[in-house]
Amino acid sequence: MTAQHHSPSASFTGDANPYGGGDPYADYRTADFPFTHLADLADRRLGAGVIAANDEFFAQRENLLLPGRAEFDPEHFGHKGKIMDGWETRRRRGASADHPWPTADDHDWALIRLGAPGVIRGIVVDTAHFRGNYPQAVSVEATCVAGTPSPEELLADDVKWTTLVPPTPVGGHAANGFAVSVEQRFTHLRVNQHPDGGIARLRVHGEVVPDPEWLAVLGTFDVVALENGGRAEDASNLFYSPATNTIQPGRARVMHECWETRRRRDQGNDWIRYRLAAQSEIRALEIDTAYLKGNAAGWATVSVRDGDDGEWTEILPRTRLQPDTNHRFILPTPAIGTHARIDIYPDGGISRLRLFGSLTDEGRTRLAVRHQELGG
Repeated sequence: MTAQHHSPSASFTGDANPYGGGDPYADYRTADFPFTHLADLADRRLGAGVIAANDEFFAQRENLLLPGRAEFDPEHFGHKGKIMDGWETRRRRGASADHPWPTADDHDWALIRLGAPGVIRGIVVDTAHFRGNYPQAVSVEATCVAGTPSPEELLADDVKWTTLVPPTPVGGHAANGFAVSVEQRFTHLRVNQHPDGGIARLRVHGEVVPDPEWLAVLGTFDVVALENGGRAEDASNLFYSPATNTIQPGRARVMHECWETRRRRDQGNDWIRYRLAAQSEIRALEIDTAYLKGNAAGWATVSVRDGDDGEWTEILPRTRLQPDTNHRFILPTPAIGTHARIDIYPDGGISRLRLFGSLTDEGRTRLAVRHQELGG
């Protein structure tokens, strides 16, 4: 195991107060972490999963990756005790009456398969509602293993794990954030609780690094999709929901899985700017307004540019959009670019943007080089 430098973005230590009634989040402790605008590589929508844990006596491991914040019902008890919305292990004990305490090496662990392999920029270990039963410390390790390894294969002696967060004290009922500065591509995490306790949610923020061989075999694919390495770089307004929603897999199933802006009271318009998987030739596109009915964008334009300093070229002129509808457009001439931008008029939202095409020779080369540099 190779130690790497990390820097906590914020530190919460010590107990939270016992729950005293009312809003359970009233005394929840959090902070503005600089990496949470990036995609969650452990998002279930991308295919992430908690594939194993050594103990989940009180609360099941799968809760770690549930969307949304953890819920708390003070009256909810079961045969094993208080039912918590998180992953909670039993209390560890020592070896004998003379040594009833856990050893310094005792810990519980869970294995996480990232939904999309990538470079991790920050991790949030959320102990919401775990006030007197959170771990004393946590640590996080990562590895890159091709294919679909089993838990047994990941735990084999020949797998190299890199420490992203060394054992670090955390606080109860708090979002504990850790910035990560390791320039490697990872596929799996091992989250450790020292010596035991509970974690409500885990978020792993970073940048998707796709497999260039897979994209080459696909040929034509969605070059802005999050799972293929696209990302939302900036947006005019994120009042109701993140711009990353527009490049998630599948169609939106409810309105909060879309991108929606606040109501404008000026003569401007809203927009999102994206970085594509790599330089691509775009031949068709979709703009979906699923589940946006009285708040869908009225009109939209789509533009692309080649390079960070390239000029924007409009590939879809201002076009009327219908509510709760998927709109498809075939481009009369393929467009080459590294970035894309959708402008909506005047405000509202869309649920998905799809840009269908293929990598250029330059795009394939650059993606392959980056993949290799990151140890993919």
